[in-house]
Amino acid sequence: MAMRDPLSVLTDAFTAFLFGKVETTRLPVRTSTGQAQAVYLPTAAPGLGDSGVIIGREVYSGKGYIYDPFQLYGQQLPAPHWLVLGESGNGKSALEKTYVLRQLRFRDRQVVVLDAQGEDGVGEWNLVAQEMGITPIRLDPTAALDDGIRLNPLDPAITSTGQLALLRTIIEVAMGHGLDERSGFALKVAHAYVNETITERQPVLTDIVEQLRHPEPESAQAMNVALDDVRAWGLDVALVLDRLVDGDLRGMFDGPTTVGIDLDAPLIVFDLSHIDRNSIAMPILMAIVGVWLEHTWIRPDRRKRIFLVEEAWHIINSPFVAQLFQRLLKFGRRLGLSFVAVVHHLSDVVDGAAAKEAAAILKMASTRTIYAQKADEARATGQVLGLPRWAVEIIPTLTPGIAVWDVNGNVQVVKHLVTETERPLVFTDRAMTESSSTADDDALRAAEREAEERAAAFVEQQLGDSSESTVA
Repeated sequence: MAMRDPLSVLTDAFTAFLFGKVETTRLPVRTSTGQAQAVYLPTAAPGLGDSGVIIGREVYSGKGYIYDPFQLYGQQLPAPHWLVLGESGNGKSALEKTYVLRQLRFRDRQVVVLDAQGEDGVGEWNLVAQEMGITPIRLDPTAALDDGIRLNPLDPAITSTGQLALLRTIIEVAMGHGLDERSGFALKVAHAYVNETITERQPVLTDIVEQLRHPEPESAQAMNVALDDVRAWGLDVALVLDRLVDGDLRGMFDGPTTVGIDLDAPLIVFDLSHIDRNSIAMPILMAIVGVWLEHTWIRPDRRKRIFLVEEAWHIINSPFVAQLFQRLLKFGRRLGLSFVAVVHHLSDVVDGAAAKEAAAILKMASTRTIYAQKADEARATGQVLGLPRWAVEIIPTLTPGIAVWDVNGNVQVVKHLVTETERPLVFTDRAMTESSSTADDDALRAAEREAEERAAAFVEQQLGDSSESTVA
């Protein structure tokens, strides 16, 4: 090191005494991000670990994003339930289908899907079911009259207590209010009598309706009331159940459960696409399927089960069905059940008739995935779910396939990746994009591939780590 002259040393010492130590000024260094990453460490949020199902890639860091509620449950995740939000056409359905297909690669996984969306005359999960070699359980009032699928609410596989709870839920959903004590008593004694006296076959709803119309004298004597009073108390109940026997829902629930429904299959799809989603039939169906699964499917056998419900606001919008599923969620945590609710708008739920029950269900969903929404809807969603401000601001700008993920407070922006093998199984808009002409089909597919390649190139450019930058 060169010796400094005494005058310079004295000058610097005097300047430092008056004004403090003078910092060394460094010239800017031009480098690449690949080299500079050792100086400026990454600032992206930590991931969720490396065990579970690959979802895609975290947008800001480019690293892989892996999520599995069963792996995270406990220390990182207080509950394994999941809420998926977003407007149509942004990738919710593709995410759920690839998630299920990837979960089923694990041997101890089993999935039930309530498929309320229709395409080409079948449910939108039909292609996935075919790929798995599964025949969907298609609930259709018209087909049921011709020996279609039936689910019996009085199936012996359901406990007596479960049967009575299911009957009450069906009636309350249809009536729009709870059963009073007298109607509840008439239903209870009719159900007890049917179960005690019919042993040579499965009891069915027709038996309950008949007993409500013509109660036994013993039913009146047990409570020291007149027989006509018991008959009057059960009349409204009988009229509601008669709808399932001889009304617009006839055929699906008024007979023995169809033989051959395999509850041990890795994937069970209930195809509800032929049911009017805006009618009272949908929540009644949800109630019956929910209780039927609770008592016949969920078992303490250490299997990890996923219960995925499309158009879930039909469930949460009914207070009685919402209470049923709320109980199922609490019960399911002990037996390894992950409930996945797919909803278009949170306002459909929080502003509905079951706002209190909906809030309880939302509270149990520790994972929330939000696809693109309009600005007003995004602000309302962020307020209800407690999202950070930056996440709320970015939601309206999200492009299809990209979503904000909030896993118990760990908030990241994730690009969902679909493999070429999965791609033909997960698209649900063929009716809008396919042409009747083969030439048009080929041209459309070529255009779609070109658009996808451009999008992929853009994302790679945004996420790539080889761009040059100037670091001061």
